[in-house]
Amino acid sequence: MNPSGRTSVFGAVHFGYVIIETRRFADWRRFGADAIGMHHEDLDTGLMRFRLDDQECRFLLRRGPAEDVVATGWHIDDHATFEQIEARVRAHGVPVREGTAEEAALRGVERFLRFPGPKGITQEIYTTPVASAEPLRMLASGFVTGDSGMGHIAITSRRPTEIRGYFNTVFDARLTDYIDETISGFKLKVRFLRVNERHHSLAVVGVRGLPIDPIRTRVQHLNIQAATLDDVARSYQRVFELGFEMAQSIGQHTNDKELSYYARTPSGFEWEVGWNPIVIDENTWQPSHHQGISIWGHTPVGQTILHRLDQFRLGARSLARPEDTVPALSGAGIPDD
Repeated sequence: MNPSGRTSVFGAVHFGYVIIETRRFADWRRFGADAIGMHHEDLDTGLMRFRLDDQECRFLLRRGPAEDVVATGWHIDDHATFEQIEARVRAHGVPVREGTAEEAALRGVERFLRFPGPKGITQEIYTTPVASAEPLRMLASGFVTGDSGMGHIAITSRRPTEIRGYFNTVFDARLTDYIDETISGFKLKVRFLRVNERHHSLAVVGVRGLPIDPIRTRVQHLNIQAATLDDVARSYQRVFELGFEMAQSIGQHTNDKELSYYARTPSGFEWEVGWNPIVIDENTWQPSHHQGISIWGHTPVGQTILHRLDQFRLGARSLARPEDTVPALSGAGIPDD
């Protein structure tokens, strides 16, 4: 049970897939398959998928103007928990829709439900992923998924406590820790939320002190976990050799100890490839504060004042898109610990 007296779904939820809308299919094919090293599959001229493991789809790319993440999928362990989450969402008056059989097939799942999520990112839940019989064709030796899910997603928000409230309401997400960071004179707090043993499946960067959200896209970055340190190093080299922009050099984070780098995707948000983050022991873990994102490294690559000005120019577009936190599921938000 959690403090509200309801049965918790924590531990039965796993970050499962991402849907990206883009027109830059050729660039994404080179980025995902040739640079990062994932398994690539063209479905037709307007649809493309990447795999990390035996699940048919981990990233679904569809043709469209957003150049952004438009939906995230969450693997739920069993039908009882699936129905429990559905009931929670419906009880708050939030509409829930069932995907069509064709949509489910594209995602590599038997069936799924969708409902509104923060920042306009649709949230989808499913219970049964479809395993592919096709052997993986990847430059990487492998990626870590399984019980921890496939990695994490990071977003910026002017209303971070409401984002935390949303994921607590829907998935019983727990606070792992905070990081305080100062960027260009602005003090930011990053909240790391977990739904299972993975250190975090969601990172929320509070930007309330900034005049605008500096990130044009709904997501700041996506993360996948490489199986070996060699996989990280080799993909880092391929990103450079293929001419993709490197956002941050290799470094190690203060809180989850993951060693990683950040590349710029063809759609503009960042893509983190990491290795060996700590795994949370629920019996002993206590949330804590850390000062600074990294122990070492993670320095901006090729950043000049013009790059920074351009970033804020692009970020200004976020002013035209009000930030929706889905108030019915966010409650009053959760105060900072």
